Amino acid sequence: MTFSHLDHPTRPAALVTGGAVRLGRAIALDLAAAGYDIALHYGHSAAAANETAEAIRALGRSCHPVQQDLTVAEALPTLVARAREALPGLAVLINSASAYQQAAIATTTVALFDQQLAVNLRAPFFLTQAFAQQVGQGQVINIIDNKIAFNQFQYAAYLLAKQALADFTRMAAVEFAPGLRVNGVAPGVVLPAVTRSAEYIAWRVTGIPVQRQGQVEDVTQAVRYLLSASFITGQILTVDGGESLTNIGQNAAQFDPQKV
Repeated sequence: MTFSHLDHPTRPAALVTGGAVRLGRAIALDLAAAGYDIALHYGHSAAAANETAEAIRALGRSCHPVQQDLTVAEALPTLVARAREALPGLAVLINSASAYQQAAIATTTVALFDQQLAVNLRAPFFLTQAFAQQVGQGQVINIIDNKIAFNQFQYAAYLLAKQALADFTRMAAVEFAPGLRVNGVAPGVVLPAVTRSAEYIAWRVTGIPVQRQGQVEDVTQAVRYLLSASFITGQILTVDGGESLTNIGQNAAQFDPQKV
């Protein structure tokens, strides 16, 4: 079953970047369940995008997959335009697409640096700009990372991009108010890479105050909350079980001269 934008021209719609897989997929499906039609952006995951689109349509919502390489800066305004043309009720932009590669400062290449910043910072920046210009009224939610609370140099380019995205979220909230509300969600251990072992996850959980791994529902609930909370803008909602609160640094209370 397929839908066109003529089916529900006034129903609210959301553009979800990276919406074909993982957390982006979960957010897209949850928004569809909440009544949104979905412009489903994907980069190279065409098969996954089609499968996710069918799942959204099975919920009775329209879904329009849109392919775009987010490293092509000139095409970003067109991505918003294509989504709005297909779904005139476009009112929400979820910047969920992410590039994640481990590399310390000493081993980061120029190509890796540029790619990490292009996807994780430049794309949300110019998609938000285009959304403000073309839509003007609505909401933007940036999916960030609880790593922004730490100085994990092992992920230097990725983390710098996400930290800048958090600052951009606050900056954009001021510039584009009152037409747009701009917020962020910073997940912790929710959907680890498939390469992460059970032992690794168990080890990570020991550093989480609530002593459990997060679920995708924890993040989708946060997104829904921000969409409904009309007096909140420029905020980063950290969804990590308190993990980002545990790095207190070295201090006198911890000092043991016997161990120096």
